[in-house]
Amino acid sequence: MRPAYRPTDSGRADAPGNDSAALTQPLVISIDAMGGDHGPSVVIPAVARALAELPDSVRLLLHGDEAALAPQVARLQGAAGRVTVRHADKVIAMDEKPAQAMRRGKGSSMWNAVESVREGEAACAVSAGNTGALMAISRLILRMIGDLDRPALVAQIPTPRGVTTFLDVGANVDCDAERLVEFAIMGEAYHRAAHGKARPAVGLLNVGSEEMKGHEEVREANRLLRVGGLDLEYRGFVEGDDITKGAVDVIVTDGFTGNVTLKAMEGAARFITAELRTALTSGAAATMGALLARGSLRRFREKMNPPPAAPLLGLNGLVLKVHGGANGRDFAQALRVAADLSQSDFAAEIERNMTRLPAALAETSPASADGAA
Repeated sequence: MRPAYRPTDSGRADAPGNDSAALTQPLVISIDAMGGDHGPSVVIPAVARALAELPDSVRLLLHGDEAALAPQVARLQGAAGRVTVRHADKVIAMDEKPAQAMRRGKGSSMWNAVESVREGEAACAVSAGNTGALMAISRLILRMIGDLDRPALVAQIPTPRGVTTFLDVGANVDCDAERLVEFAIMGEAYHRAAHGKARPAVGLLNVGSEEMKGHEEVREANRLLRVGGLDLEYRGFVEGDDITKGAVDVIVTDGFTGNVTLKAMEGAARFITAELRTALTSGAAATMGALLARGSLRRFREKMNPPPAAPLLGLNGLVLKVHGGANGRDFAQALRVAADLSQSDFAAEIERNMTRLPAALAETSPASADGAA
C-alpha cells in the first residue's frame, strides 16, 4: 500500500473542485525533466510559465541531471522556494522497450518522478517520455486499482459542445467485455473531475446503434453496462461520427480501435489545417482576408490542436503523459492539468465503482441467470 499524499506537509488544498486557484496549502508536482523529444529545453520554459500562471502554493519537483538543470532553474523568476531539482543519473530513451526500461529504469528521471508519488511526496507525476516505458514503470511502482490489469490512455476530442473523453487510445489492444466496462467506469470518473459535469453520459463505440450490431465482446459490454447496477449515465451504442458531434461525454472502445481512430483524426486535422493555410496564402486577396480573420483562425487552430497531456487511468496514483514533441506552452498547460486533477477525487470514484463491479458481473452472468430460472 503506497503512502497517502500528505496535504499538511506538502499536499493539496482541502477545498473540493478543480480550480488550482483555490489551493491554500502546498501542492507538489513531480516532473521527469529529461523525458520527451526535447527534455530540459522544453521543461524549463514550461516551469517558467507555470511559476507565473499557477498559485504560489504549487511546488515543482524536477528529476534529472542536476548539473544541467540547477543553473537554469536558478535564473527563473520566482523559482526560489517553489522549484526543487533532484539529481537522477539515468534517462529512459524514447525508443527504449518497456521491458528494458523496467530493468534499468531505477534511478532514472522517469522512475524517480513516479516514485515520488508512491512515497507521498507529490500529488502527480508528469512526463513527456517514452509512453510504453512510462506505463510499465507506473504500473510497477504504483500498482493498479483493484483487479485492473493495465492503465488506459485517454484522449480529449474537441466537439461543438466542448470535448469528448475517448478511451482507450492505445494501451490495451485486445479488450474483453469486462475491460470495456472498466474503461467506462474510469472515463466517467475522469470526465467529471476534469470538466466538472456531475453526470457525464457514456457511450460504447460500435458499427451501429442497434442492439444486435457489433462483435460479441462489445455486445456483452453493452449488456453489462445496462443491467449491471453501476452508477453510470449509460446511453448505449454510439457510432464513429458521434465522437466529434459530442453526442455523449465519454466514448469507450478497445485500444486498437481507439488508437487507429485517434491517429486518423489527427491526420485529418493536419490535412485540413494545411489545406486552409494553402488556400489563405494563394493570392493577395486571400492573404488580406486571412489577416482580417486571423483571430478566428487562431481560435480554429487552437481547437484543432490535440490536448497536450493524457492521464494514465486506473493506477493507485496520478500520472500524466505529455506528448513527446510538446513545446513549452503545451508542457505548461499539462502542469495546469496536473494541478487541477490533483485536487479532484476521480481516482477514489474509480475505486468505489470498481468495488461494485465484481458483484455486478456475478449478478448479470449467464450462470446466475440460469440459477434464478
